[in-house]
Amino acid sequence: MDARQISESMFYNNQFFEDELIYENFEKITAVENKEALKAMGGKENLKNKKILDLGCGIGDITVYFALQGAEVYGIDVSNKMINDAKNLAQKYNVEDSCTFTEGAAENLDFKDNYFDFVFGNGILHHANIPKTMEEIHRVLKKDGKALFIEPLTYNPIINIYRKIATKVRSEGEKPLTLKDFKIIKKYFNRMEHKEFWFFSQYLFMHFYLEGCNPNHTKYWKKIIKDADKYRKIFKPLKYLDDIVLKILPFLRPLCWTTVIKLTK
Repeated sequence: MDARQISESMFYNNQFFEDELIYENFEKITAVENKEALKAMGGKENLKNKKILDLGCGIGDITVYFALQGAEVYGIDVSNKMINDAKNLAQKYNVEDSCTFTEGAAENLDFKDNYFDFVFGNGILHHANIPKTMEEIHRVLKKDGKALFIEPLTYNPIINIYRKIATKVRSEGEKPLTLKDFKIIKKYFNRMEHKEFWFFSQYLFMHFYLEGCNPNHTKYWKKIIKDADKYRKIFKPLKYLDDIVLKILPFLRPLCWTTVIKLTK
């Protein structure tokens, strides 16, 4: 690994993710990005017997979810602590035979060409060298295979204030995606689509802060899923507004918190 990857590895080796959110990651009302990615994969019923790469798998909660749907899943992460946690989680849910976890980087994948039906990554590209990662993703995907990435965007001033405050839960090397990154990604695939989320609904971040949730102690992107039922009445109308406004005024999409990028080889 290069210096950046080593720095990322050291950072995440010192992170503690106490919340395993297996089904919640796809079933809670606030799990809008994962739902969009799963829809692009043909739904959970389409995952059986598929080969899936979970890039930047972390503690393996997404990997385990895919395995529970009958997929053969490979999780890769630069953090050996996260890999060990992921192995333990797979054992806990009795899917260790369907999961293979490897310490490694997105820019150098130790897999055969044309191997995977799907590549999935939640919050990985903004930690990686995008051109090198795209080359590798394209190489390991089967013909007509799909890659789905959930990534933060760089432009919203409210989220950028949060980023300046939440220094202990964010690595120094991360760089939220820009429109230039979209153009780079698009060059490697036959088809690219993307959909943005969290415009008005970003208010929940401010709500967490006003409730006294220290952003250096509480990972807001986990809390959004974990406590989804508690904030359902706030989130639902905000999401409704997002859907209407972003459709009518698409130029506002770069100001959203996240994007779901859908790529086809």
